[in-house]
Amino acid sequence: MKRLRVDLKQAESKEELCQSNSQVVSLRDSDQIQIMDAKGENSLTMFPAEFRENIDLVIEILMRLPTKSLMRFKCVSKEWSSLISCRYFCNRLFTTLTRRQPRLYMCLVDKAGHRLLLSISSPDNTSFVVVDQDLSIPGMGGYFLNVVRALMCFSLGQNKACIYNPSTKQLLTLPPLKSDIKAERGQKKLHTQYYIGHDPVSDQYKLVCTVGISSLLPRLGNLRSEHWVFALEAGGSWKKVAPLENYLHHAPAPLGRSTSGSVVRYIAWPDNYNCVVVSFDIRSELFTIIPVPREIFAGQDVPAVTMRADLIEYGGKIAIFHHTYLKDEGSADVWVFEDVGKKKNEWSKKTLFLQTCQRHLVQDTELMVRGTTQDGKVILAPVEMHSRFYILYYDLESNDLTKVEIKGVPLPWLHKKCYFDLNYMGDSESFIYLET
Repeated sequence: MKRLRVDLKQAESKEELCQSNSQVVSLRDSDQIQIMDAKGENSLTMFPAEFRENIDLVIEILMRLPTKSLMRFKCVSKEWSSLISCRYFCNRLFTTLTRRQPRLYMCLVDKAGHRLLLSISSPDNTSFVVVDQDLSIPGMGGYFLNVVRALMCFSLGQNKACIYNPSTKQLLTLPPLKSDIKAERGQKKLHTQYYIGHDPVSDQYKLVCTVGISSLLPRLGNLRSEHWVFALEAGGSWKKVAPLENYLHHAPAPLGRSTSGSVVRYIAWPDNYNCVVVSFDIRSELFTIIPVPREIFAGQDVPAVTMRADLIEYGGKIAIFHHTYLKDEGSADVWVFEDVGKKKNEWSKKTLFLQTCQRHLVQDTELMVRGTTQDGKVILAPVEMHSRFYILYYDLESNDLTKVEIKGVPLPWLHKKCYFDLNYMGDSESFIYLET
């Protein structure tokens, strides 16, 4: 077994080179132990016979190592790299590590375009959380959109996106998207939105992009939209998705997204005063548009730009958390979608009133929904943050609001206004490998 020994210092020096060259996703179809090199040849035969006979034991040992050590071992040789990055090993590692406590990640972007990605741990004292690691790397991207398993999706301007694994610090920049719809005179291109999803049956990751064009005045007038999908696999490329006959052109909301299983959902606006829930099935690549009842806005014409209605999961169902009047009136509505059949879909309503002693937590503050925790609490945060970073956990069942301070944010960020996004990842140590 002497030939299996490695110079860890040399392996560590190669680690950054292996990560910086990540350009193409390698996601193999088989769930068996098929360890192939870059040329598609079986790398397992390159190991000694005693290694091959004890492959299961070797994998069990590797699974107990931290992610950083696995990345170092990948740089030892092509054979070790193929073993650690094969689909069988990654899935075994994922199913084992998902039992860990989820971690909170925060992305900050200031007005100058500087960005920061922080990992946050939760101490026993629930009144604050602590930043424990800076995971930023060059080229990481702009806004932190959503996550699936261990992968984060960032936007790079209007036409590009990147995928990032904070555990391995590997980055994949996708090819630029060339939309078919062009802005005409008096029109502008809406912010392009990217969403990442995972199909557990085929074990495939896909990125779906929604692009919209509308007139400047009236707002969202003459609206047109289209959709593209990118399969995260070697040789992947953007493919346009053909809409169904009853398709409704819409503008995706910058927030209000949810990924559950192989379905990506987001809130969108077909015009300036009506919203819908758009559902995209990662496996079939089909869109479904669910109308939102006008009653959700209490019969008032509230424009999209001022509406505070975000998509959440509530009791295992999709729901809309309507908190437009939370700041002024201390009330919010939860509309739960009841899927009772193909021809009849219903929404049920639940109204919440903040406790008097907690009204001060939301007064004079514009809040945005930043997702939900594993136990169903809604995460609320100010639209812009400076001086002190904090979030609010809203327990919809007990109607209780808790303020949680975020400690350890680097000092330069405490004295400037910035945009930030938050998300929980229950599988933050998953070793999904982006291979060159």
